[in-house]
Amino acid sequence: MSETSPDRPALPDRLSADPRSPHHVKEVFAHDVGIRFNGQERSDVEEYCISEGWVKVPAGKTLDRKGQPLMLKLKGKVEAFYK
Repeated sequence: MSETSPDRPALPDRLSADPRSPHHVKEVFAHDVGIRFNGQERSDVEEYCISEGWVKVPAGKTLDRKGQPLMLKLKGKVEAFYK
């Protein structure tokens, strides 16, 4: 469900909000992106993959040893769209 227009790039199959990730696309984040996971819109998604059917969300306030939020991988139907 990736709507494209002249000012919006196509949404990739896999996208990460972390700028250090190779799956981070800066041009996409210039616009407001929404994620629908299993029919419900979620605002806490840090990374998604549509073809593999998963999202990564933070596990509360838990941090890993590098100080980054600990991520949970949830499997289900993923849809990305521009708001």
